[in-house]
Amino acid sequence: MSTASRRPVVIIGAGPVGVTAALLLARHGVPSLVLERHRDVYPLPRAVVVDDEVRRILQSVGIHEEFAALARPARGLRLLDARHRVIAEFARSLHGRHGFPQTSMFDQPDLERLLRDALARRPESELWGGVEVVSVSQDTDGTAPVRVTFRRDGSDEDEHVWADAVLGCDGAGSLTRDAIGAVWEDLHFEESWRVIDVRTSRPVRTWEGVDQICCPTQPATFMRLGEDRYRWEFRLPADVHLDGPDGRERLRELVAPWVDVPSGVAGADDFEVIRQAQYTFRARLADRWRQGRVFLLGDAAHLTPPFIGQGLCAGLRDARNLTWKLARVLRQGADDRLLDTYERERKPHARYVIRLAVAIGWAMTGGQDRGAALRRAVVGAACRVPGVTTAVSRDLSPALTAGPLVPRRPGLIGRGLTGTFCPQPWVIVDGRRTRLDDVLGDSFALLTAVPPTPHMTAVTTALDAATIHVDDLDDDGTLAAWLARGRADAVLLRPDRVVMDIVPAGAGHFPDPTIWASLLHTARRTADARPVT
Repeated sequence: MSTASRRPVVIIGAGPVGVTAALLLARHGVPSLVLERHRDVYPLPRAVVVDDEVRRILQSVGIHEEFAALARPARGLRLLDARHRVIAEFARSLHGRHGFPQTSMFDQPDLERLLRDALARRPESELWGGVEVVSVSQDTDGTAPVRVTFRRDGSDEDEHVWADAVLGCDGAGSLTRDAIGAVWEDLHFEESWRVIDVRTSRPVRTWEGVDQICCPTQPATFMRLGEDRYRWEFRLPADVHLDGPDGRERLRELVAPWVDVPSGVAGADDFEVIRQAQYTFRARLADRWRQGRVFLLGDAAHLTPPFIGQGLCAGLRDARNLTWKLARVLRQGADDRLLDTYERERKPHARYVIRLAVAIGWAMTGGQDRGAALRRAVVGAACRVPGVTTAVSRDLSPALTAGPLVPRRPGLIGRGLTGTFCPQPWVIVDGRRTRLDDVLGDSFALLTAVPPTPHMTAVTTALDAATIHVDDLDDDGTLAAWLARGRADAVLLRPDRVVMDIVPAGAGHFPDPTIWASLLHTARRTADARPVT
């Protein structure tokens, strides 16, 4: 006998992407049900790196302080040759434009527990563990509701839940991807690597950043995760074992450049292998991310090799980009075409990140052909060009491509701000030191350096957007300088803190809000009869 219910949103998968999506929806007042086949956090080693943009996302779901207590800022990435000589160094700041360290190391199970604890505090969301989704279906025209069929642990009885939208956060083997008929685009990288997490009290030689060993015969990655926690990744065949006396000796040889472990005691108490797993690193991109009200996020939509630490980051960016748009459609009647901008905005960035990771993988560690050494030499020479490593370090999240929510107008002064993120300095408001986003709130916001004009006020009223004058924020001058460089009197920020539009210096109004307002279904017109609906 089957049971049925209806929910605004069903999320398949309770990994970091799925739970973050649920938390973001809750912040926008949208209830959700998260279905997960595991009952507890998955314990094997996976993601260990997030950047400052993702730290800002964790701030938006209210766990950044708890995360800071378990995260470890890293100095960046070094590319080393087989003799551990530095080829290039990609430095990362301890204070990026989003207000956090540009690189933070952590243990994914710790992050997942923080996210689940936060979810348990939200009455808008439920998490059902021990539930396996067996099908996702909707009408042929892609209209809601979507039917999700699942089975509970130990039961062969089908149960159903209907949803206005379904988010497939169910990983590389996504059932949701199959359900919408999406297929992988192969971006031509596949290698088998062993991931090893270690706890040791022995002295470890580390520069407090990530080492990528660029060697055609034995590439490796090394990083420090915590006070006594370290991770090594080696390209090893699946049939190479690191257990038993012979395996421990092999492991001792592999880690010898970083830590001295006497022969025969690699399994001793002062060098403990916490866990190890074999992974196949792939580069793939789904050809579609949406059908009707069913969406793909995270590894269900894209797979990237881990060489630049952007796998999990990309999935959390997906959640941040989609959830405010979905909330606008479900709660405020915005046009369904707004949801088309999710793939349009996120897919080019995902492709960019994958290609960058593949380039590092192939040029620096991939392949053992005659061209491999030449590729490494060329990349090494390029990295020595002044400014190249700085640009690569900074540009992991370039401006969004032009679209309905990112208007680019030829010749318009300040056009360089649209599609970029507003920086997040510390500010002092009413004597209290806080981060900018905590002042802006969860919805749209107008950040202005001039008194709002009637037109600007009409727009903010229609969007229910906060109006923040930079003179009322006691910061270090970051915001005023940022607006001045962009030759803008004001910027309209989306809920994800991307600049949607600008008021050029001296203009007093947004050039043409109809470009984006028709998708948002704002309910009023501006004072000078420029339409906002």
